[in-house]
Amino acid sequence: MSRVKSVAEVKQAMAALGPMLPGSISKQWNVCGKPGCRCKDPERPKKHGPYYQLSFTVAGKSSSLFLKPEELAQARRCLRRYRQFKGLCSELHAAYVREARQQGLTAMSEVE
Repeated sequence: MSRVKSVAEVKQAMAALGPMLPGSISKQWNVCGKPGCRCKDPERPKKHGPYYQLSFTVAGKSSSLFLKPEELAQARRCLRRYRQFKGLCSELHAAYVREARQQGLTAMSEVE
């Protein structure tokens, strides 16, 4: 069972995460429009790729960006941090509710 964290501890963990990105990475292959290309070989077609694409939604708008192969590891770290951030958001909500129940709303400190 994990230890219950205070509001300050959760905020500190959030601040220490570093760069993050929402979304998911997909691997894609492509068939081009060039006649006679290897990707259209009738017996042994070999598609172009793989190409990596990060798809995400921000402020209700879907978008994507292509990733270079050398960017994959960093993108995966950013995605992992985002998942951690979302988990920490839930912990922060729970910590504020605990604080409100224990101390009352008037005792809770506000940051302006």
